[in-house]
Amino acid sequence: MIKARILIVEDEAKVVYLVREVLAAAGYDVLVTCSGDHAVGLVALEQPDLVVMDILLAGSMDGYEVSRRLREFSDVPILMLTGKDRETDLLHGFESGADDYMTKPFSSKELLARVGALLKRSRREYAQKVDSNIACGELRIDLARRSVSLGERDIHLTPTEYNLLYELATHKNQVLIHEQLLTAVWGAEYRNDVDYLRAYIHNLRQKIESDPSNPRLITRCPGVGYMLTCPES
Repeated sequence: MIKARILIVEDEAKVVYLVREVLAAAGYDVLVTCSGDHAVGLVALEQPDLVVMDILLAGSMDGYEVSRRLREFSDVPILMLTGKDRETDLLHGFESGADDYMTKPFSSKELLARVGALLKRSRREYAQKVDSNIACGELRIDLARRSVSLGERDIHLTPTEYNLLYELATHKNQVLIHEQLLTAVWGAEYRNDVDYLRAYIHNLRQKIESDPSNPRLITRCPGVGYMLTCPES
């Protein structure tokens, strides 16, 4: 089996050493850069399977900006590994295009579990072959192209946002409990991370709701879960 290639974007030498040793010992092929500017070029050139990136970086771009730049041309999974642990930092990371978020200090076991889960999801997406569409009012999801539109407007979603919308859309007008959504989109090890789910629901609403503060498509069943509410055909 070809080794997965992982790019570490980090300017703290001790963290680089630890992450590289953990990933290399697990059998991954590891690339390293301390510069956000360099990271964008490396992703385009080397096409890694996953990026592990800090927010505070050497160079003119921080991790948020690097993530946004990468999303202009790549769906590579991005794991932000940072000392910033406020909820606003988490939301900012997801909004910039990150797929997962870990705070320092961290355990080697958790790092490997999250890396493995991200790679597994990414491979599942590429292997998925479907050729149908899902409609919910003006919302259209082209499953073959993994594209989303609202009326005449194309909607850009990150891979994880798309996977969450896909899960809701394939069970439209059904309440999906928090644990069910987290397990289906992120993996069983994330089934209790409700903050992740809330952050992504927030981002999805910003992109597909006409009034995100008064959502009509993605509705909430308090304390239970969420539902994609569609007019009956």
